[in-house]
Amino acid sequence: MRIDYPPAIQRLVGQLKALPGLGPRSAERLMIWLLQMRDERISALAQVLNDAKERIVPCPECGFFIESGSACLLCHDPRRQQRLLCVVEQAADVLRLERSGAFQGLYHVLGGRLSPLDNVTPEDLRMESLVERVRDLQTEEVIIALGSDVEGEATASYIADLLRPAGISITRLAQGMPAGGGLDHVDELTLYQALHGRRQL
Repeated sequence: MRIDYPPAIQRLVGQLKALPGLGPRSAERLMIWLLQMRDERISALAQVLNDAKERIVPCPECGFFIESGSACLLCHDPRRQQRLLCVVEQAADVLRLERSGAFQGLYHVLGGRLSPLDNVTPEDLRMESLVERVRDLQTEEVIIALGSDVEGEATASYIADLLRPAGISITRLAQGMPAGGGLDHVDELTLYQALHGRRQL
């Protein structure tokens, strides 16, 4: 007879496996760690998760995380370049760009990317508010910072077509060789993009 975890544990593992980046083994390890925690730590973790769910909302302007009733620090920072707008897929992408220190403009979080196979259409994303912000902010340049896979390329192309009538500069993040990388560690698509995106020295 095959022995398995009790049903309550199986349900917990099932919920953990549904989290991004967690496979079956990682979910089991996390489950064991959670069950061995002291009761007060479990209660504190549950409370923090509930608080975050209740208090954290997307900024109505840029889509980044804010606490309900608070002003967005990104949208209301006068030091930021108000006519430079960077379009990203998810709110977490904002922090990746911010930590690089390379961008000082405003952001617009789409909330996903076009994916016909998953039934994600332009109406499911924050496309309409993007057009409104470009108009209201009198944006001079929109930087599309999406992935270079099929869905990312399709979404970037759609945005470019959508914003082209506004007569503004629409750019895409450069793609190609990673910093410190050699040719022996680069796939063909990355090498192709690096060759076509080369610049003058």
